[in-house]
Amino acid sequence: MTMIKNERQYRITKAQAAKFEAALRGINERATQENVNSILVRAEEAALRSQLDDLTTQLAEYDTLRSGAVTHLSADAFGDLPNTLIKARIAAGMSQKDLAQLLGLKEQQIQKYEATNYSSASFDRLNSVVRVLGLTIREEVILTKNRIT
Repeated sequence: MTMIKNERQYRITKAQAAKFEAALRGINERATQENVNSILVRAEEAALRSQLDDLTTQLAEYDTLRSGAVTHLSADAFGDLPNTLIKARIAAGMSQKDLAQLLGLKEQQIQKYEATNYSSASFDRLNSVVRVLGLTIREEVILTKNRIT
């Protein structure tokens, strides 16, 4: 599932959710008018509902982050760090533009970093993002392989 990363994406997702809601409201009426097989109608309804549920979950997560109520985030693996940084920015009430200004970058650079989940960011840049966001990161490093002797 994707994640809403900025206000523009939030507005787009909200509009998409409204379209899915309208489609769900109209599905039974259309099925009756067109004499469509009820199994096909239920399958279409399930698909629409699944998409709507995904969008609703994304909107709720973004709303929760924006509310300021989130004080702790977890990342179960190092690869989760990019999404955690994005969530932390949102929870801190910062826009991509705000973060860019604090880092001395252009907003488009932050948009690129977040669009690619920081894949092109250096370790130093990630460290700067952590510092500017005022994050404390605590993580265990677990050795899973035996030592080679």
